[in-house]
Amino acid sequence: MNNLRLDKLLVKAGLGTRKEVKKLIKKEEIRVNGQVIKDPGFIVNPQEDIVSLGNKEIHYQEFYYLMLNKPQGYVSAKVDNLYPTIMELVPQDYSHLDLFPVGRLDLDTLGLMIITNDGHLSHSLSSPKRAVPKTYLVEVRGELAEEDKKRISQGLDLDDFTSLPAQLEILESGPISRAELTITEGKFHQVKRMFQALDKEVIYLERIRLAGLELDGDLELGQLRELSAEEVNMLKNYPL
Repeated sequence: MNNLRLDKLLVKAGLGTRKEVKKLIKKEEIRVNGQVIKDPGFIVNPQEDIVSLGNKEIHYQEFYYLMLNKPQGYVSAKVDNLYPTIMELVPQDYSHLDLFPVGRLDLDTLGLMIITNDGHLSHSLSSPKRAVPKTYLVEVRGELAEEDKKRISQGLDLDDFTSLPAQLEILESGPISRAELTITEGKFHQVKRMFQALDKEVIYLERIRLAGLELDGDLELGQLRELSAEEVNMLKNYPL
């Protein structure tokens, strides 16, 4: 964690705008290690210094990592002119942070999304070079068979590109079939197009796993929580 100007740290900690925190400093309400600091440019080490407002210690955290159970009808973007975005589901407590979604899910796809302000981790999880696995729970019209598993494992011709080898685990096969599909890429509508190539129609799609991180079953649709330190470390160190 890098050293920061005092005023910048206070803004990032959610105490207000740059103008508002400078007023707090000018009013001698901010202390660093027990000493009143009047200089907004005073350099603070967030890991070692104790910054307080009055008698209340200020909690500063550089990066935040949230798990969202995305509902249908929301786009995976910061801003959209047509549909609500998943950022509208983030509580006001995080409004002072420059959060953004990692990757995307289609409008009608549910499930695991990560929201963060850590650009390095976002790039790491989204980069095609890393081939990060993403697992989806899928329901389709039509029976799934061993031949479908074989074709998916060999890659499917989707006209404009051929999908990389993927893994299909059939859970139920019948007029409506259920399966888990794990892919290592994420082109536009890819999962739906892969099943279309098998003459199947996707009627339900939910991402349940990303880079080993499981969707928290206790999260209702539209709910989110912060990732634990262990979960963050797992993502940062994937693959082990």
